[in-house]
Parts: sequence; structure tokens; C-alpha cells
Amino acid sequence: MKLRLSKEQIETIIQAAHRSFGNTSKIWLFGSRVDDHKKGGDIDLYIETDKEIGIVSAKLEMLGLLDAVFGEQKIDILVRRRNRPCSAMHVIAKSSGQELV
Repeated sequence: MKLRLSKEQIETIIQAAHRSFGNTSKIWLFGSRVDDHKKGGDIDLYIETDKEIGIVSAKLEMLGLLDAVFGEQKIDILVRRRNRPCSAMHVIAKSSGQELV
């Protein structure tokens, strides 16, 4: 599976997620950006975190960090606290996505 992001963009996303959600957070790219046959599209990210409080603030912080690099690019962030059950959307994002490492 080829990701339609550069290595620099992937590293920026990982750094922003770790800064906002903690170094133990894991990040997956899902949606159209993991499909080589599609063009354009927003950046869909799924994040698993141990962070318990301040999820909305962390999400806004990460979007701000990414906006400085990606500009007007639409970025959607789906977050799951590891101690909470997975929703159907969490399962789809993780299983259809590609973990960014």
C-alpha cells in the first residue's frame, strides 16, 4: 500500500501527533490517501492515545501545527482513547488504514 504523502509530510504528522497526544500515540492514515487510484482528497487520520483529558484541545493543537505546514488542506482527525471501546468507525479506520511509523 503506497501512501500519497511525502516522507516529510508523514514525519510532520507523526511529530504533531506526539506533541499533541503524547509520545505513545499511534497514528494511521486512512481514506483516499491510501488509495493509489484516487487523486486529491483530504487527509484522514486515526489516532489512538493514552491521553485522558483535553482531547479536543489536543486535536485543535495538532490541526494548528499541521495547518502551518499543509496550509488550506482539509485534515480530519478521529481520536480514540485506548481505555475506551472501539466504535465501528475506529475499527474501519484502523483496519483500512496504514499506520504511520
